[in-house]
Amino acid sequence: MRVEVLTGASLDAALDDVAQLRISVFRAFPYLYDGSLAYERDYLQTYRDSETAVLVGAFDGARLVGAATGTPMEDHADDFAAAFSITDLDLSQIFYCAESVLLPEYRGLGIGHRFFDLREAHGRALGRAFSAFCVVVRPEDHPLRPADYAPLDPFWRKRGYRPLEGVQASFNWKDVDQPEPTDHTLQFWIRSLTA
Repeated sequence: MRVEVLTGASLDAALDDVAQLRISVFRAFPYLYDGSLAYERDYLQTYRDSETAVLVGAFDGARLVGAATGTPMEDHADDFAAAFSITDLDLSQIFYCAESVLLPEYRGLGIGHRFFDLREAHGRALGRAFSAFCVVVRPEDHPLRPADYAPLDPFWRKRGYRPLEGVQASFNWKDVDQPEPTDHTLQFWIRSLTA
């Protein structure tokens, strides 16, 4: 196993594999995402377009088994500016940790911490004061919630993140059990990169 930072051409070369990982991993609860490669390629264009984007890849030999992405928050301003408008936070001070996807058989090996370590280091190198991410909000009694589902809140809190009160975005995607796309609420979490 190796975990490494990819930028530029190496990031670009890995994005189709990232798309496949997103489709696979996000199909599970809580995202329940019924994705397509066409949508993923369009979505991941942000990382091709940003000169300061980062992709942290987890490889088992040559196979990409996990990935975590990040960009300056202003790369996502169209999606997130409204959510942050209720705060006094400047988007130009925030590094956005987007997806973090890892195949189930590789979990529990410390790779998730490496994903955050390397993205946060990238954010600090860009002079960002904060790191943020968002997570889908699902009801406790959701019919597709597995009986053994354990939220990652304790992991995120251990890393210094906390929910940013009232800062939520809405995104539209098709759930695996729905005939059409629906809106989903995403809650932002944040931590200081300077403390």
